Amino acid sequence: MQTHKAKQVAITIEAPMERRLRAAIEEAGVTGYSILPVLGGSGRSGPWSAEGQVGLAGGMVQVSCIIRPDRLDGLLESVFSVVERHIGVVTVTDCDVLRAERF
Repeated sequence: MQTHKAKQVAITIEAPMERRLRAAIEEAGVTGYSILPVLGGSGRSGPWSAEGQVGLAGGMVQVSCIIRPDRLDGLLESVFSVVERHIGVVTVTDCDVLRAERF
């Protein structure tokens, strides 16, 4: 089966910034993405967990999308305008997809 090169972009950011991040992604022309809750982790400040929090305000989410390689720079510019002032991590991974027309 033939596969096609693509990029997977995953952005982990504070939950209250989710709406702004989604708007930035859509502004870059990306219409397909998934949003996942982040239950915990560890970073420069040490381990953390969403356990015991009353609301989502202190939590994190991860927004993930798969795009064509030629759309990467525009997406990263738009996303960075949100992430640069907040806690967040952006990763870019090479991947292969089966149906290139969907990306």
